[in-house]
Amino acid sequence: MFEMGAKRSTSGYEPVGQLTEDDGSPSRSHSAAPEAAASKAAAEAADRAKGDDCPCRPSADVPQYFQTSPELWAGPTATGRAPFLAQTRTFDHAATYVPNAPLQTSLPIQGMAPQNESIFDMMGFLSPYMPSTGFGVDEWPLPPGAEIVQLQMLSRHGSRYPTIGSNVNAFGDRVAAAAGKLHAKDALSFLNDWKYEMGYEILVPKGRQELFDSGVLHSYMYSQLYNPNSKIIVRTTTQDRMLKSAEYFMAGFFGLEWPNNATIEVIIEEANFNNSLAGYMNCPNSAKVNGGSVAATVWIQNYLQNATARLAPMVEGYNWTVEDSYAAQTMCSYETVAYGFSRFCDLFTYEEWVGFGYSIDLAFYGDNGFGSPTGRAVGIGYQQEVIARLQNHTLGYSGSQINVTLDNNTETFPLNQTLYLDFSHDSNIIAVLTAFGLKQFSLFLDPDEYPGPHNFTVSNLTPFGARLDIEIIETPKPLAADRSGYLPNSGTTKYVHFVLNQRTVPLGWSFPECDVARVDGWCELGAFLQAQKDMPRRARYDYACFGDYVMQEYGFTDEGAPP
Repeated sequence: MFEMGAKRSTSGYEPVGQLTEDDGSPSRSHSAAPEAAASKAAAEAADRAKGDDCPCRPSADVPQYFQTSPELWAGPTATGRAPFLAQTRTFDHAATYVPNAPLQTSLPIQGMAPQNESIFDMMGFLSPYMPSTGFGVDEWPLPPGAEIVQLQMLSRHGSRYPTIGSNVNAFGDRVAAAAGKLHAKDALSFLNDWKYEMGYEILVPKGRQELFDSGVLHSYMYSQLYNPNSKIIVRTTTQDRMLKSAEYFMAGFFGLEWPNNATIEVIIEEANFNNSLAGYMNCPNSAKVNGGSVAATVWIQNYLQNATARLAPMVEGYNWTVEDSYAAQTMCSYETVAYGFSRFCDLFTYEEWVGFGYSIDLAFYGDNGFGSPTGRAVGIGYQQEVIARLQNHTLGYSGSQINVTLDNNTETFPLNQTLYLDFSHDSNIIAVLTAFGLKQFSLFLDPDEYPGPHNFTVSNLTPFGARLDIEIIETPKPLAADRSGYLPNSGTTKYVHFVLNQRTVPLGWSFPECDVARVDGWCELGAFLQAQKDMPRRARYDYACFGDYVMQEYGFTDEGAPP
């Protein structure tokens, strides 16, 4: 009944065959290609001999009005200073910080007050991208003289079609099977003509926009970290939505000429292949973990009773169940990002949408986070890679699911970049937060009762297009924890700043080595590295992923590892 964001499929690449004409016959231009090329080369040589070396001469093969590269008569193309908004923006930390936010759909939801957040902001991993509402600390600008010297970004892909085997697909099949018998009325009357027509897993237009917009925003925030004389390595996986997300981000960050600035490293995402961006693929026990899904089912059977009793009488010839109510809520999310609107959204009250978001929190907490015995193990490979970059070394060992072939080679795991861009999945990012040991997200979630606002809220953590920005900041002197100014101690100091969906995650709340009193949530780099030293051991990768232990009931661990 519950569809997890961690369901995976791969998309391969087919070799390009012989070019054909519209009738299927081999292209007749091939036989003439050598002669045409020779003729063109001779003409160009003649032009050069005459001193006619115009770079804007139209190609002999492409009409001038179709030629886009090289550009003809492009006009002035000198670039200006690269933006660095993260370095230069100023604001009052307590009153005026306003993160950028995407457009939102407004619907008349019963029980929704003007001060309530949009229902699309509490759909868990199915929420369109939005900045987080915050993690307990104010946002602070950089103090005078401080400088961001490195960024490591981990991004989720954008909004997509449902995964294969999802509950919405099953709902569509059930409705289709009832054709001729199903007669709906009132709020469900649209079901009489409705058909399930969504695709599978690839990005929808909103998803393309989310990653392009993220690239644009990151360009404004961090462009000065990019060395214009370099070509950086950007990492993603082989899934289509993952590769396309990386490409749309690059187009937003660099422009359509991004292949001149970055090379995308595409890591195989398939069972039994090592891949830190899809850590579950070489963690077989993670597929057996279902405590979160079971807890979510308990909650779903509770909060959707009234909705099911309200909707069931509106359909004749079809047995409407709680599972259908939940699929209808899920359909609202998917149809909205796929089509821009869904008739399923206003079938539910605001309180029922709150319940929907909490069901997703329960599932991810128990299946992928601190409530899962494989939570840390799935994410530990990426944690190791971040630390390796910070300590300037490759990874030539196999204590986790890192791809040692790639990570032990500076061609594929460079150490000289100040800008690292990686792309992953929602469940993997939740596991990475767990592997880092961010214990503020470890508090137990009760499947029998909604707790009110809580730290582990998936729509704040991994909506579509989510991004974790790990900034390394250098200050000329140590910075006072209350941000009153620099301390008299001499010497530069480096700090780590975790920014999740444009809001600070306070590191001192999770690590005693960091200063819990810091109002900006930063952590001194040496203290952070010290706090991270024990994380691989605590993940217990080999045992967590391959050990023979009993998957106990939900709630048996809050450490993200087997007890």
